[in-house]
Amino acid sequence: MQVFKVDGMTCAHCERAITGAVQAIDASAQVQVDLSAGEVRVHTTHPVDQVLEAIINAGYKAEAVPAAKTSH
Repeated sequence: MQVFKVDGMTCAHCERAITGAVQAIDASAQVQVDLSAGEVRVHTTHPVDQVLEAIINAGYKAEAVPAAKTSH
């Protein structure tokens, strides 16, 4: 699982936009958006940098969270 800290997510529209951006590069990706924590968790076979680029291209400031720093 890949985890990203994403700034600027505030509503269901943001959740749909990020989910759509990730699923545009991997239709089978499972995306979990936690608006209150500002985190996006993605189950995908695509590299972290491609997923990060998709989130950024959707208009959000984001960074990958190293695996050792994830809470789950």
